[in-house]
Amino acid sequence: MTATTASPPASVNPVARLPFPFLRRLRLRLAARWYDRHLQRLDLAGIDEHLLRDLGLTREDVRRECAKSFWQT
Repeated sequence: MTATTASPPASVNPVARLPFPFLRRLRLRLAARWYDRHLQRLDLAGIDEHLLRDLGLTREDVRRECAKSFWQT
């Protein structure tokens, strides 16, 4: 007889095996990134035409970026 190593079934979620504090930090970092992205888009919406020209952006570029949801890059 030969010994075989048991592998977890394919249906097991590898994230479920991660320690809870790690997942909590991961969720907090993700929430912070989303909130930061939201604030950046609010700031972008408030920029005047002169500064937009300096940045090489049009009002349509700003509108398109600000229309995205907070989780979209």
